[in-house]
Amino acid sequence: MRWSQAFLPVLKESPADAQIVSHKLMLRAGLVRQTAAGIYAWLPIGFRVLEKIEQIVREEQDRAGAQEMLMPTLQAADYWKATGRYDAYGPEMLRITDRQERELVYGPTNEDMLTAIFQGSARSYRDLPRILYHVQWKFRDEIRPRFGVMRGREFLMKDAYSFDLDEAGARISYNKMFIAYLRTFARMGLRAIPMQADTGPIGGDLSHEFIILAPSGESEVFFHKSWETLRPAEDYAVDANDAESLQAFVNSMTADYAATDEKRDEAREASLAGDLRQSRGIEVGHIFYFGDKYTKPLGFTVSGPNGDPVTPVGGSYGIGVSRLVGAIIEASHDEAGIIWPEPVAPWRVGIVTMRADDEASVSAAESLYAQLTAAGVETLYDDRDERGGVKLGSMDLIGLPWQVIVGPRGIAAGTVELKRRSTGEREELSVESALARLTA
Repeated sequence: MRWSQAFLPVLKESPADAQIVSHKLMLRAGLVRQTAAGIYAWLPIGFRVLEKIEQIVREEQDRAGAQEMLMPTLQAADYWKATGRYDAYGPEMLRITDRQERELVYGPTNEDMLTAIFQGSARSYRDLPRILYHVQWKFRDEIRPRFGVMRGREFLMKDAYSFDLDEAGARISYNKMFIAYLRTFARMGLRAIPMQADTGPIGGDLSHEFIILAPSGESEVFFHKSWETLRPAEDYAVDANDAESLQAFVNSMTADYAATDEKRDEAREASLAGDLRQSRGIEVGHIFYFGDKYTKPLGFTVSGPNGDPVTPVGGSYGIGVSRLVGAIIEASHDEAGIIWPEPVAPWRVGIVTMRADDEASVSAAESLYAQLTAAGVETLYDDRDERGGVKLGSMDLIGLPWQVIVGPRGIAAGTVELKRRSTGEREELSVESALARLTA
């Protein structure tokens, strides 16, 4: 993409109403624009990041055996009334009446609807287990939406739902999702710590939040120092069809202490002594096992192995896809701007010409851009007629992992400057060596 042709409206200053780093940088870097309180339009660069995150989430859900579908944003209120949640959920649920006086809700979650859908087709224990998921926009009418996409009213979520014949089977589904979440966040370059959590309005008696560390996080968290190490996704390789291996692996992942402020165990913390760490964190995922909370009110049964009726049990598993964009920025930025982990960056490489009026520099940049693009490397070429310092500042702001800086002196010597955004490290390399590094 050529910057001169892109819709990339960067701002020099942070809007006055932006309070936290991610909100400021998402507005300044042209990722989003607010259209109403807590509701945002995703501009092209923000949408690219959103799609990268969504694809990683999708691949790990598929890997865990979940099947993708798509449910509507508007749901008949009857689903919620049947499970008793219509009145219990609270004012955060947006309620709508259509022209036929039918009551609808803009879904904040989908347990009720999907249970009813699955009930219409599942008849036998042979139809279980199943894990179904979709990636869809949700709406929760926050009384005071703030912090940009971190606490907006409309948000993109991956929500999955499992159905099993009994608790033992449900535990296997839960563990599959537990490991899928660890892999998902590790692939994004995030250190996500699973912490036992309250179930809230979803219900149930088993739940984990996945927390990434960030100074602006809404939760105070306490954890063993072992969680300071970022593990690669390969560390979470386990046979999903082996129930014992699954459970043993989850046990190993939860053996080291990690708790939010609401779930602290002061005795365990005291025993950790110097190994205890304290920080703030942002929730990016939440998984629940809730038994028959939704199947029982609907009278949902299947024929068991001996022919007797059995009420299936379930769980739900959410990842805030749009929230992750803000969370990643909160965890990965500096004074100059965003620092994207490579797997979710909108482009991998940014090319900057220091002198737009220097023919040799422009020619070299054009050649680099053509070769990187031909090699399948996602590249943003800043070909604007702007001062070099302005271009460098813009590149730092939007946070691409690599910058290739092309200037008259370097080109005269046959070199370009390669900058790694995450460390600020710079190298003078030949054009060929820079290309080899970026296309390897």
